[in-house]
Amino acid sequence: MTQPPHDERTAASPEELREQVEQTREELGRTVHALTAKTDVKARAQEKAAEVKQQAAVKAGELRAKAADVAHQVQDKVQDKVPDPVKDKAAEAAGQARATAARAGQVWEEKAPEPVRRKAAGAARTARDNRAWLPAALAGAAVVWLACRRRKG
Repeated sequence: MTQPPHDERTAASPEELREQVEQTREELGRTVHALTAKTDVKARAQEKAAEVKQQAAVKAGELRAKAADVAHQVQDKVQDKVPDPVKDKAAEAAGQARATAARAGQVWEEKAPEPVRRKAAGAARTARDNRAWLPAALAGAAVVWLACRRRKG
């Protein structure tokens, strides 16, 4: 047998000895559990993958917000550069498009089968929910138009 460490006293009675043995077992169990966890490569890899996935989701959210901010800044700059006649023409075209869409919607309601109308309504909701990109697209189209016009002239 080995000698107990100098800082631990020896058991004076069988009860104390049992208690020390039980404490030693618990400590040994915790140590074995900790070592097992460290050597479980699959579990550690899964934990690391979950951590990286969480970090990627956070970064993606940050990038999405930054992209939206940049898009708004570009839209504001383009709006300042587009001449008033172009803005007027764009507004007029948008009005005509709305009128045509209203007429097409009436014809659609009269002629389209019910299942098709339901799917189209869902697509329209999605488009309405994401219409923040429409002004940016129109501004981009105006910039392209201006660039082509200047190149010809």
